Amino acid sequence: MRGFVDNLGLAFNTLRGNPLRSLLTLLGIVIGAATVVAMMSLVEGFRISVNKDLEGLGAGSFQVQKWPATFGHVDRAKYAKRPDLTREQGDALRSLPHVGHVSIEAYHGGRPEKISTRDRATKPNVTVGGGVPDYQFANAITIAQGRFFTDTDIALGGRVAVVGADVADVLFPGESGVGKEIRIRSTPFTVVGVAERRGSTLGGSQDGWVIIPLDPYYQVLGRVTNHNIAIQATAPEYFNQAQDEVIARLRSIRGLRGLQENDFDIYSNETLTGTFNQFAGVVAAATFAVTLLALVVGGIGVMNIMLVSVAERTREIGVRMALGARRRRILSQFVIEAVTLSLLGGVLGVLLGGGGAILAREVWSIPASVPAWAVLLSLLSASGAGIVFGIYPAIRASRLDPVEAMRTE
Repeated sequence: MRGFVDNLGLAFNTLRGNPLRSLLTLLGIVIGAATVVAMMSLVEGFRISVNKDLEGLGAGSFQVQKWPATFGHVDRAKYAKRPDLTREQGDALRSLPHVGHVSIEAYHGGRPEKISTRDRATKPNVTVGGGVPDYQFANAITIAQGRFFTDTDIALGGRVAVVGADVADVLFPGESGVGKEIRIRSTPFTVVGVAERRGSTLGGSQDGWVIIPLDPYYQVLGRVTNHNIAIQATAPEYFNQAQDEVIARLRSIRGLRGLQENDFDIYSNETLTGTFNQFAGVVAAATFAVTLLALVVGGIGVMNIMLVSVAERTREIGVRMALGARRRRILSQFVIEAVTLSLLGGVLGVLLGGGGAILAREVWSIPASVPAWAVLLSLLSASGAGIVFGIYPAIRASRLDPVEAMRTE
């Protein structure tokens, strides 16, 4: 133990003797460690944010869509051939034993709209959707003011609307929007409810929307052929049964037989989380590739500086060996110096990467959370680079002939 402490002290003395050279040598390792910590902090922050935001589907809820919910490339030609999900198919799911609510929803490809009153107007960035009363339950909408529209509103042909908190803030600042009139493409609708604020996800607000009944939606924005269907099981524990029943009923309605692939996609909080985790895995693999390259560059720098150190201290090594220092002691001294140098680069990289992630979170509100495993991985990688690239100079130092080394000027 005493030998290790002595070697550690010698390592720090060497670093203090050549601080600028040592710091320049560490750039590769600093960059590698900083990259791991910064990227993994951002990925972890987004993962936590996504998991929290996906709670918006509601307990025991899932969605049926024509298009898959996925990150990355999608073979649009393949999915475009799928038949549309119709309103009638959604209605056919209501009789299933474990299905509690069926929300049939219409959107025009996510095209945003401008919503106005007599005095004010939003920017053209509001998502307008058509829906049914079950929309509230299947999408976990909580009403802050007023109510959601009902079957009675629909039977009476009422042009009513429920608005998100962002829309209410713009159109009715400091007052209740319930009972007020809004216009969608110049058509008046009466606000019957304002939803509770839900916040943002991945930097985008979840409160910039308006939901109106399906028939008025068709009349004002145009009829759509493909619908989204959101479903809530009768109870969270019946989630799997409800999903199985929905798949079986839709396959029957849509004429699928035997081993034919489903021509619709079902996703829930769990499937979306799994999709995001796949995306995070790709980011992690790319990050590790960059890190490995930086560590190799940094490790070569460490090896070079250690070879220079051996050449500069040849006489010192000879004196120590003449006084009884064993080759193993010389070997451990230079390995510890290399590891100490690399670990210092790892610490600087962790501080730089973690500090950058925290700065992004506090200043720009970018989700970021520094995971302990990324810090540990960075430090272990830096130490490993020190061992791998420091072993050759250490072996070379330990094999010096004491007599010849002492003659070196």
